[in-house]
Amino acid sequence: MSSHGRHWLWSGLLLAALGTACESKSTASVKPVVYKGPLLESQHVTILFSDSAKLQIKLTAPVQQQFENGDQVFPKGMQVVFFGKDKQVVNTLSGNYGKFDRNSNLYIVRGNVRVNNAEKQQKLSTEELFYNKQKGTIYTDKFVRVETQTEILTGTGLTANQEFSRYKILKPAGIFTVEPPAAE
Repeated sequence: MSSHGRHWLWSGLLLAALGTACESKSTASVKPVVYKGPLLESQHVTILFSDSAKLQIKLTAPVQQQFENGDQVFPKGMQVVFFGKDKQVVNTLSGNYGKFDRNSNLYIVRGNVRVNNAEKQQKLSTEELFYNKQKGTIYTDKFVRVETQTEILTGTGLTANQEFSRYKILKPAGIFTVEPPAAE
């Protein structure tokens, strides 16, 4: 074999050895994959909250996912029904997506959020709403539209009690009076 051929042979062997060394180093530095998905997924969920054996809240959802950190996600939407005395429905809250954040102890509802107080005939629509079960409040910093029997109110931001019987629009933008239908 000529000296030129040996040179190429040694060069090829050296490159192969270096390639193998680089390959083993890269596989040794791979970190293990940590699963961050749901630990449990339930279908057609109903959760009841009561106090002194009296039903207060009923949460329903097509899908509930529970995570290791205690968070719960409702990826296909959720509905929360608030009950008053004698188990009558006082208010409903619904949205296309929901999440219970365990660290902040808040429910977050997003996408086509609707709140409906049947007794007062008041409706709220927004894109994101927070529900603090412990304090019994709902709030948002997003655009809101509130409909009552006599007016439509719009603005940005809202705080209310969970029954949606008392509320405050933080930055009102408009009030539109609704004319009652003419008597025939």
